[in-house]
Amino acid sequence: MKRRMLLFGTLLVIAGLLLSSCAPAATPTPTAAPATEAAPTATPAPAQAEPTATPAQPAAQVTDEWGVVVIPAGKTIKIGLAGPLTGDYANFGIDISRGAELALEEHPEIKGFKVEFVTQDTQGSPEQGAAVANKFASDPQMVGIVGHIFSGETEASIPIYEKAGIVMVSPSATNPTLTELGSKVFNRVAFTDKMQGEFAAKYIYEKLGVRKVVTMHDGGAYGQGLAGVMAEAFKALGGEVLGTQAITPGETDYSAPLAAVAALGPELIYFGGYDTDAAVLVSQMESAGLKGVIFFGCDGTYGENYLKLAGKAAEGTYSTYVPIPESEAFEKFRARYKERYGDEQGKLSPFSPHGHDAMAIILAALEKVAVVQADGSLAIPRKALADAVRATKDFPGLTGTITCSEVGECAAASIQFMVVKDGKWVVAE
Repeated sequence: MKRRMLLFGTLLVIAGLLLSSCAPAATPTPTAAPATEAAPTATPAPAQAEPTATPAQPAAQVTDEWGVVVIPAGKTIKIGLAGPLTGDYANFGIDISRGAELALEEHPEIKGFKVEFVTQDTQGSPEQGAAVANKFASDPQMVGIVGHIFSGETEASIPIYEKAGIVMVSPSATNPTLTELGSKVFNRVAFTDKMQGEFAAKYIYEKLGVRKVVTMHDGGAYGQGLAGVMAEAFKALGGEVLGTQAITPGETDYSAPLAAVAALGPELIYFGGYDTDAAVLVSQMESAGLKGVIFFGCDGTYGENYLKLAGKAAEGTYSTYVPIPESEAFEKFRARYKERYGDEQGKLSPFSPHGHDAMAIILAALEKVAVVQADGSLAIPRKALADAVRATKDFPGLTGTITCSEVGECAAASIQFMVVKDGKWVVAE
C-alpha cells in the first residue's frame, strides 16, 4: 500500500512539473520605475550665495538713451580702425593707423582703464567695410571708430554704427553727402570733396587758363563724386566739360579709356581716384595720343607712392595736398613717426595727422563722459560720447584748431595744390 501511495505521489509531482513547463510564463508585475529615477536623498549642498551679475559685465549705474558700455575692472576700452590695410590702397590705411597709434601712445588710458586699438582690413571696399562694421558693432567693449577711411565703405558702414550707437571720426572720407545723411554718429576731420572740387575747378580755370577738360574717375563714391563736383563747378565758371570716362580700378592697362578721352581733344584730364590707378594712367597717356595734356589729380593721388609708381611720367602732374600748419606738436609727431616706423611722415599718404586727430578727439570725449562706478568698473554712455565728439570746440589738433559743426564737419586744414617738378612734389603757383 505504502509503495502504491508513494508511486502515486511521485506521479502527481511529475505531472505537475509537466503542466507547469507547458503553461505560458506569467507576466511579471513591473516594479514601479522611479519617475526619472527617484533621486537618492541628496546630501544638502553647501548653501551658495545668490547668483550675481557675471563679473565680466557689471551692471551700469548710469543711464543713457543709447545704452551704456560697462568695462569691468582689468578689461580694456576698445577703439577700432577700419580701412585698407592690404591691397592696392593699403598705404592710406597703414599711414592713418600709424597716426592714430601715435595719438594713443600720448593718451593710453581713460581713468585708469587701458585703451586697446583694434584694426580691421577692408581693402577699401563697401562690402568689406560693412562686414567689419558689423564685427565691430557686435563687440560690447567697442566704443568708437577711427574711420572708415574711404567714402564708399564709410557710407556702407554708417547705418550699422548708427544702429549700434558707436561714434565715428573719419580721417579721410571726403564725399560731401556723408554729412547729409542725418547721422548722429558720423564725424570727419577731413575737408569735403565739394570744397576740393570747387577749388580745383577755380584753379584750373583761372590759374592754368584751361577751358576744355575731360573728367575721369574710378567709379567709387569718392572718385566719381569728386569728378562730378569739379565738372559742375568748372561749367559754372564758363569752362567746357567734353565728357566723363570711368575706369575699372586695379587694372594695368587703360589704353582703351585713354584713347576714348584723346578723341575728345581735352586740354586737361581731371581724375578722381587713388594713386595706383593714377600712376598707370599717366604712364600710358602719351602712347594713347595725350602728349601735352595736363593730368590733374586729387588728394587720393598725392604722395610718394604715386611718384614711385609713375616715375618720369609724373613730371608736371598736379594733385591736392592738405597742408599741416607748422607747430611744435607736429614737429614732434614727424620725429616720432620716423623713429617708430622708419618712414618719413607723408611718404605713404597725407593723412597720418588726420588719423592722429581722429583718435585724439575720441579720447578727449571719453575723458569727459566716462564714469568710474562703485564696483570699480567704467561706464561709458554711448549717446553722451557721441554728443561730446560732436560738441568738440577749439581742440588743438595737428591739422589745426578743430571745431565740429552740428552735422559733424570738423576739418581744420585748408587745401593746397601741388605739382611734380624734378621728381618731387612742390607747391603749385
